[in-house]
Amino acid sequence: MRHDPIYPSRRSPVLADNVVATSQPLAAQAGLRILQQGGNAVDAAIATAAALTVVEPSGNGLGSDAFCILWDGKELHGLNASGRSPAAWTLDRFPKGMPDLGVDTVTVPGAVSAWVSLSERFGQLDLETVLTPAVRYADEGFIVSPVIAKLWSNAAVLLGDQPGFAETFLPEGRAPKAGERFRNPGAADTIREIGRTRGESFYKGALAEKIVNFLKANGGAMTLEDMSSHEAEWCGTLMQPFDDVDLHEIPPNGQGIAALMALGILNHTGIRDYGPDDVQSLHLQIEAIKLAYRDLHAFVADRAEMRTVGERDLLDASYLKSRAELIDPNRAIDHGVGAPKRGGTVLLNTGDASGMMVSFIQSNYAGFGSGVVVPGIGVSLQNRGAGFNTIPGHPNCVAGRKRPMHTIIPGFAMKNGQPLMAFGMMGGPIQAQGHVQLLLRTQIWNQDVQTAACAPRWRMVEGLKVACELTMSAKVREGLSALGHQVSVESPDNAFGFGGAQLVHRLPDGGYVAGSDPRKDGQAVGF
Repeated sequence: MRHDPIYPSRRSPVLADNVVATSQPLAAQAGLRILQQGGNAVDAAIATAAALTVVEPSGNGLGSDAFCILWDGKELHGLNASGRSPAAWTLDRFPKGMPDLGVDTVTVPGAVSAWVSLSERFGQLDLETVLTPAVRYADEGFIVSPVIAKLWSNAAVLLGDQPGFAETFLPEGRAPKAGERFRNPGAADTIREIGRTRGESFYKGALAEKIVNFLKANGGAMTLEDMSSHEAEWCGTLMQPFDDVDLHEIPPNGQGIAALMALGILNHTGIRDYGPDDVQSLHLQIEAIKLAYRDLHAFVADRAEMRTVGERDLLDASYLKSRAELIDPNRAIDHGVGAPKRGGTVLLNTGDASGMMVSFIQSNYAGFGSGVVVPGIGVSLQNRGAGFNTIPGHPNCVAGRKRPMHTIIPGFAMKNGQPLMAFGMMGGPIQAQGHVQLLLRTQIWNQDVQTAACAPRWRMVEGLKVACELTMSAKVREGLSALGHQVSVESPDNAFGFGGAQLVHRLPDGGYVAGSDPRKDGQAVGF
């Protein structure tokens, strides 16, 4: 818990009995307000998530998907609230491959079902009360923050001609600037109705009809049956031990298994012999991530579709050891796929005085998502369908009523059967890589959560290509290049490329220490 940060940042960790850490200050304060009203960590997580759909539309919305890992005081739970594709989607519908934007990227939005499921099982306050801060931000407006204003402006150029986008998000024909107030009365009404009907209207009622009718009017395939058949799934977690700490991730269709695989590979290396910013330490992490991501993209998909190679095969200890043996400590290698079976996102973390902890993530996928926004109700729809491929026979090949492979993943660390850290980051393909970096920094090298959040990051791109933040020392970058890594340098302002991490660490005597990422407008708050 340093007050003399070793990386470029003036942030200090937040210590409190009750905490909220997320990527936007107004959303963090929404969660804190609910805690102060007697809500628990789950209520605070829902309030924060709902507020984020309003105050950070550049990363998520009411049409997002979501995942969650939570400690209820006795047991760890995993929730998969990602939606499935429309039943009418077939490979023949996409002869040119999967699009990145538009109605044919929209799968059933699951975030609302996550809020409802969490509230019904673990919430302390009623859902209408918990959603009140989000309603207020949408109704009365909020002052747009700098990073979000920039992302909003970029999206205006890309998405301005998508159905409904300009009507909702480009008042006066442009994106709002930092310091300007933005109102979204349609979203306010929608969030009220979600609270009043406990999500029923969103999947089976008036809101569902408006979503489906607008998609159909613009050539989409979504039906009311697609919407009404959606259910969030209590899926548990997968675990990988590393010394005395266990990393937990949501099972596929998310990429969290790649973090577990990389950590399992690193178990069989000399990573412990190096410091957090040593060239050899980064080299070993990059090589482990390469190996894990090769298998991720070859085998991971909707859990029900992983029939040939399953999660047990990918996490088999002997298999991960064999993959570790492929790492050359003296040079970078463009590793191939293994044979495990032989023959624009927002993140938040909360903790309350009772010990309940939540890691929750929701996302539109690429910024504002598909760009499709249902007029009058403020529902911006994700573009998760872009996560499918069109390779016949591949487990992640597009098909009807199927979950695409997801990038968004919450993270959770346990130690000796007790909760240790709720954490994660936004940023597409860096997420599993970032989980490994954050876990190693906090648990192996004993950095506090704020220091770990501020540390310079790297991102394996593809092949031998590695992107490093400008804040990483030139000596380290030169050392990686000498080992054969093709190093490029990117600005730390690239919040998507290098993630926006949020971490909540449980203290031995109770209470928490929380860290927030300076790459976004993030904030950790507590009392």
